[in-house]
Amino acid sequence: MDSIRAIGAPSGGKALPSDVDERLFLQSVARALDVLESFAAGPRPRSLGEIAEAAGINKSAAQRIGQTLLSRGYLERADNGRLTLGRRLLDRSFDYLRSNPLIERATPILIDLRKRIDERVDLSLFDDTTTVYALRLQSKRETFYATLPGRRIPTFLSSGGRACLSHLPDSEVDDILARSDRRPLTPKSMTDIPMIWDRIREARRDGYSYAAEEALLGEVVLSAAVVEQGRPVGAVHIAGSLSEWSIDTFRRRFGPLAIEAARAMGS
Repeated sequence: MDSIRAIGAPSGGKALPSDVDERLFLQSVARALDVLESFAAGPRPRSLGEIAEAAGINKSAAQRIGQTLLSRGYLERADNGRLTLGRRLLDRSFDYLRSNPLIERATPILIDLRKRIDERVDLSLFDDTTTVYALRLQSKRETFYATLPGRRIPTFLSSGGRACLSHLPDSEVDDILARSDRRPLTPKSMTDIPMIWDRIREARRDGYSYAAEEALLGEVVLSAAVVEQGRPVGAVHIAGSLSEWSIDTFRRRFGPLAIEAARAMGS
């Protein structure tokens, strides 16, 4: 009976999404994913005890899961004997990127846009309370994390997230904002709901949204939503440096280009 209850129990106290049948939920699989996700807060080699604590499991379970993932290449052994993320994870990222039709459509459009404007261009995917960068074509000056696909940004403070929210009904926007973790990423991050709503309404009017230094100091980003069958699925971002552009000039120069690119990707 214990094993039957374990199959249907959410892992680590996490609530299951409403569309998941708890009777079909495998806790052992969830725990393995919890181990992988435990590296998100600090992607460095970890001991079994650190993995167990971060994943919310006991050390024995961390050892069994760790050895399994190690044997499959999803974890690797670091020089100090601790475990770290494995290169096999990149294979699954590659599989996802090449299987997503939007990314396939967006790639040549972003490449052309990057050549035309000489600034960083990105494609993000809308994912409820967060947006995740799927494609990033860097400019002449970037920080390390700003060039990596896979980075997640809270929807409420991302220019791409706000652009996507501008295409949703008010009730859905309210629900997403209510469930969001509205901690700031920088001192300039906008976390006040009425102010966020002002930016969403502005995006509805202008066709794009912008953010200045809300995710990265010194950076201005504007974004237009990619819409498929009336629903936002992602956004085109154009990012520049405030040492080279004023916000108003950046918006006038690149707003129409972001809208044009987003429309070319949508359906």
